[in-house]
Amino acid sequence: MSVVRVFQVETHPGKEAEFEAFFRETVMPLMRSRPGIEQLVFGLPRPETPGRFCIVMVWKDLEAMKAFVGEEWQNPHILPEEAALIADRSIRHYELAEG
Repeated sequence: MSVVRVFQVETHPGKEAEFEAFFRETVMPLMRSRPGIEQLVFGLPRPETPGRFCIVMVWKDLEAMKAFVGEEWQNPHILPEEAALIADRSIRHYELAEG
């Protein structure tokens, strides 16, 4: 069964542009290269939520996702170079509704 993983981050005020560059140059290519990814949607901030970014990932199955994020797959992981830019993060998981 495919797994939908919704990852959201909120940047520290004033870090939006720096995070967007990192998001485009590092995160997006990294996620596109992962085996087991079936679909990816990258969300950039809207004017009313200037520091909020998201990635919606559809993984082939839980094992494919675990191969990337590890056994602590229920936690929102970030790269070390992101830590100073991110004020908050969250992760949610769903089963893909086929049909």
